[in-house]
This record gives sequence, C-alpha cells and structure tokens, in this order.
Amino acid sequence: MLIEIRGVFHVLGWVAGWVGIMLMVPMTTDLFYHSADWESFGIAAAIAVFTGVSIILATGSTGTKGFTFRQAFLLIILGWLFVMLFGAIPFLGYGIGLTNSVFETMSGITTTGSTILTDLDSLPPGLLLWRAILQWIGGIGIIAIAVLILPFLRIGGMQFFKIESSGTADEKAGFTLKTLSMLSGVYCGLTALCATTYYLLGMSAFDAITHAMATVSTGGYSTHDASFGFFTDFRLQWAATVFMASGAIPFLLYLKASQGNIRALITDQQVRGFLGFLIISSVLMAAWLMDHQNIGAFEAITLTSFNITSVVTTTGFATSDYTAWGHGAVGVFLVLMFVGGCSGSTAGAIKIYRYQVLWIFVRSHIRKLFSPNRIAVLKYNGRTLQNDVPLGVLAFLAVYIATIAVFTVTLSLLNLDIITAYSASVTAISNVGPGLGDIIGPSGTFQSLPDAAKWVLTCAMLAGRLEVLALLVLFEREFWVD
Repeated sequence: MLIEIRGVFHVLGWVAGWVGIMLMVPMTTDLFYHSADWESFGIAAAIAVFTGVSIILATGSTGTKGFTFRQAFLLIILGWLFVMLFGAIPFLGYGIGLTNSVFETMSGITTTGSTILTDLDSLPPGLLLWRAILQWIGGIGIIAIAVLILPFLRIGGMQFFKIESSGTADEKAGFTLKTLSMLSGVYCGLTALCATTYYLLGMSAFDAITHAMATVSTGGYSTHDASFGFFTDFRLQWAATVFMASGAIPFLLYLKASQGNIRALITDQQVRGFLGFLIISSVLMAAWLMDHQNIGAFEAITLTSFNITSVVTTTGFATSDYTAWGHGAVGVFLVLMFVGGCSGSTAGAIKIYRYQVLWIFVRSHIRKLFSPNRIAVLKYNGRTLQNDVPLGVLAFLAVYIATIAVFTVTLSLLNLDIITAYSASVTAISNVGPGLGDIIGPSGTFQSLPDAAKWVLTCAMLAGRLEVLALLVLFEREFWVD
C-alpha cells in the first residue's frame, strides 16, 4: 500500500499560508520606506496564502493524528521545500533569476548563510529583512524538528534525546503543541534580548532586528557586504559572540532554566563540552595569532572568539578574513566547520554530543582490546546509552563524510578547483556559510559559481539541515510502499 499523503499535504497547506503571512512583514517594511519592491512581496504573499487555503480546503479536516514515521519523514522534507518555493518568489520579483533565488532562499531557511548577493548595503530594506526572516523561520523550524521529530525517527543517535509523553493521542498532541509553544516563546525572547542589546550598543533599529534574527538562528545573513565586520565596536562583537553561542545551546535547557532548574543548563555534559571547546580553541588560536600577526592580546582574543564561535555554531558571520591569517588558520577553520553546536539548537554540522558519544564508544572498545571479558555500561549525561545510540552515531558519521565526498567530486566535475569544491561541500552540508579560498571565502560570495554548482549546493544544504539520513530515506523503494 502506498504511503498516505493527504494528511501531510493538509499540514503543508498551513505551512504555505503561514509563509504568506510572514511575507507581509517585509511588504509592510518596504511600504514604510517607500520602496516599490513591496509589490513583489504582496504578490508572493497572495500566491502563498491562496495556495495554502486551497490545499487545506482540498484535503478537508484531516489532522496529524496517527502520523506514521513515513509521513513524518515526508512532512519535514516537503515542509522545507514548500518554504523554499514560496520564499523564493520575492527574489524572482527583484530580478535575481531562478537559480540564484532558489539558492539564496535555501541558504536562508537552512540557516546556512551562503549568499550570491553583492552590494548588500544598497538593497531594499524589505529584501534584507526577508533574508533575515527566512533564517529566523529556519531556526525555529529546526529546533522543533530536532526536539519533537528527529528523536522519534532515530536519526544519528537522536533517540537519546527523545521526550516521553504518556496518555491518549489527544493528550500527546496537546503536550507537543505546548512544548512547541514554549520553545517558540524562548526563541522569540532570546531574539528580542539580542536585538535590544545590539540596539543599546549602537546598531540602528533595522540592523539590530535583522542581525538578531541572523544571530539567534545561527544563520549569518548580514545587511552589509562587510558582514559583522561593518560594526567595529568590540562590545558588539562580544555581544554577538555570546548570542551565537546561546543559539547553539539546547533550547529545552532554556525551558528548564526558566522553570527554576538553572542547574540543568550548567551541568549538562553537552553544554560543558561545547563551551569548553569554544574557550580552548579561541585561546589557542589567539596565542597563535599574536605570534604570527603581531597584534595585541585583547584584539587577538576578540578576533578568534568571534570568528571561531561563528564557524563552530555554523552562524557564518565574519569580522575578518581568517583565511588571510596563514595556512595554519585555514586548516583549523576547515576542521571547525565539522564541529557544530548542541543537539536541539539552531546550529548545524555534526554536533558536539556525537563526538562525545563517539569518544565514549571508542574508549570502551580500546579497553576491551586488552580486557575482552570486561562488561562496559556506556553512560552519557548520567544516563545509560542503549546500543542503538552509538551505532546511530557511527552510521551518521559514515554517511556524513561519504556525502561530502560525493558532493566534492560532483563540484570538481563542474570545473571548480579542489579547495573551492571541498570547502563548498563542507560548508553547505554543515550549514556554516562561507567556505575557503578566494572565491567563496569570508570575503567572497557564491555568485560566480556556475548554475549547476549552485543547484548541487542547494541540495547539499537541504541534506545537511535534515541530517542527511532523513533525506536518503526517500530513495528507498520500501519507504513509499508499506
């Protein structure tokens, strides 16, 4: 029996309508600034709302009760594609072209931050705001998926973070909606706090709002060609460093902290590993930078803390072209692209917890080499690791690396040099943003790449955001036939 898709499309209708409502925000912004580009957003909003309402009416009152794993997989994939489809219309109206519009939109909703746009400082405010909104939508979307869906789909060891709820189907649905509502409240609150901080430290109101959206979502779209380097006040750079790290911490822990359990935020093994890695990496790189670039300690630690946090959290902001720091720095930043933040956050890449689980598993295996009769109970964050968690992590890592290899070879066949091809593959799948080299590095853009390469990278960004395995299931025949 083929997979039942009516309920999936009913939800997608609501997604389309919601995107249409969001499109009215930049439309209103352009009207406020007397920009003629408001018409593109008005048309896009009308198309999205009309399509959404039509799908909802066509599918009747079908809800999400009884959603199977297959339907959940299909929903998260098509949901991303629906947002991309309607989100790209304003870019088409601006005359950017189909390939570039799709690339820019996918980069936004996957919170990658790679861009094909130049001369950002002169673009209409509505278009700049829409780029920020796309990333902000993508951020809350991946939090919801990472907390409520991926653990049940057992993607890459995510089952360890599954939230159990008991009761009837209606009670479980209510629990899910309540959790999503609270997560959204935390996300909005953190964004508002970030925007307020930016504004008080000297940003304009428009820059504060757009950069707060890009910071908390760990997306990295800026309103300036110089990225965050446009703001030379070191206080703003340190504030951004803090909020980028905040966006890469599990949002469920913020819920627990808001309910009085602050200790959960402090003692979490994943958070401690993440923050410890950031601090150690920043200090060591600052020492290296002081030795090789002959700059002061404060400037060095400011540069390294911001840029390393930006890459590790997969935000993609830059205050300096770190590829010009020397070959050693280039090697370090290439490795940092693979790291990522914590599970249940807006960050991409592999995630800290997978490295921690891998180390626990490998260490146990090494001990068994000289003590084969040892009975080892693997624990993480005070809980016992079931056998399927390490195996899920290993499967994810194998597929992740293999996927990067496939995309690198594909891009090489499209006449990209190996540095550009490899770093573009890594940055797209890890959802970091800038790559390495003169073309797509922190000082460049993806505009000059051939259209075929942009389509390949668009697929890579989606694969990375959906943790690769969730996309691969579509290629299994048994997925479609029960």
